[in-house]
Amino acid sequence: MRDGQTRKLKSSPGTGGIQEFLAKFEAKLVVVAGAGAGTEFILDQEMRTIGRGPGVDLAFDNPDMSRQHAVIEFAGGGFRVRDLGSTNGTVVNGAPAQTAELQHGDRMQFGNQTLQLVIEERESMPETYELPPVG
Repeated sequence: MRDGQTRKLKSSPGTGGIQEFLAKFEAKLVVVAGAGAGTEFILDQEMRTIGRGPGVDLAFDNPDMSRQHAVIEFAGGGFRVRDLGSTNGTVVNGAPAQTAELQHGDRMQFGNQTLQLVIEERESMPETYELPPVG
């Protein structure tokens, strides 16, 4: 998303797994349009399925979504969305997508449900050192 407020996140693509990523960043999906607007879902697993259920991680009461519509997965140091053969397809930033690498601020549309990926750098405590007494 090019909104003038997005900042480039420093990470090493392809290294480590989701736990290493989550030590540095918080990742979540925010519902920006559709049922449950304003709701946030933390991405703390390698894979989250989205649909109207049953058997999905993020279930929405939305007839425009397939039962298992898409999956958000962590791979290669970041997140991507993959359509699971849904009837109405998946749209990323206004363009139809079968699979798409995601960045902070990207919007995904599943039927009339729109979710935005938010990745924020975690606050880190400054390192402190105890110096030996002088003298």
